[in-house]
Amino acid sequence: MIKKIEELRKEIENLQAETAEAAEQLRIKYLSKKGAVSKLFDEFKTIPNEQKRDVGQALNTLKTFVKDRIIILKEGFSNSESESVDMDLTLPGISFELGGRHPLSIVRNEIIEIFARLGFTVAEGPEIEDDWHVFSALNFPEEHPARDMQDTFFIAQNPDVLLRTHTSSVQVREMEKTKPPIRTIFPGRVFRNEAISARAHCIFHQVEGLFIDEDVSFADLKQTLLYFAKEMFGEETKIRLRPSYFPFTEPSAEMDISCSLCGGKGCNVCKYTGWVEILGCGMVDPNVLENSNIDNKKYTGFAFGMGIERITMLRYQIKDIRLFFENDIRFLNQFKSVD
Repeated sequence: MIKKIEELRKEIENLQAETAEAAEQLRIKYLSKKGAVSKLFDEFKTIPNEQKRDVGQALNTLKTFVKDRIIILKEGFSNSESESVDMDLTLPGISFELGGRHPLSIVRNEIIEIFARLGFTVAEGPEIEDDWHVFSALNFPEEHPARDMQDTFFIAQNPDVLLRTHTSSVQVREMEKTKPPIRTIFPGRVFRNEAISARAHCIFHQVEGLFIDEDVSFADLKQTLLYFAKEMFGEETKIRLRPSYFPFTEPSAEMDISCSLCGGKGCNVCKYTGWVEILGCGMVDPNVLENSNIDNKKYTGFAFGMGIERITMLRYQIKDIRLFFENDIRFLNQFKSVD
């Protein structure tokens, strides 16, 4: 048996192959189930037990040697084939077209940069929330009609687990864990059970802001929002504040900006009023401060919130909110130069 192994090894040492196909045929001849090496393993079963140790080691060594020899033969052809490829290595590589940021991301980042100049930091929170952070802590009593202002997605029929309807929930989390002064904005995605149309969507993005400190007044809120409007829409932009209602602020207001298309003269975008609504705001209700364990006798604050889609639509004169979610390359390519 040992003699057969040595003879086969010498035969393998002299193997030559002129093509890759020939090398593969040699592999089949020696290493397949019916190959020469496999036949020796079949004979191994019949030899005496006292010889099996030496013969077994010799067989394993032979099998490894045959595998390595076949690999060397195949590698020789693969290298020669790559060397023979007709290619000009001095030619420039294939270029890849660079992408760009989504228009919502562009505006979101610009909003963050504007408020960063005023000292606002950024905080984020979970999109799947509980009733306390979305409603109760923000002065929405149970069964209160104000809860109907936002049609909510609930999770697994559990009324205490829901998709957040506004990023005000992150305001609560920030007030719970941070002592005043607080000067933070909260960008994020929110969800409301609304019919999808050119002006509304069940998924959209908000940026809300919160400033809490001693002696914060409505005048501070107005000047902050005026600065934002001029930075975002141009130095000539004017603002106006109209009384409104939000459960978590008192007093509350809606803020309009002068229409940038008609300069306040009136057009179809501003419905010929000269003004376009962009956000809601107000002074933080004392109950909201108390719910977050902040001394409402010592601290006051203001809050505001805006839809990023609405700001983006005004900024770039986009008339259909659904375009933001369709990912049509023809639409998105228009914003590459903006990024």
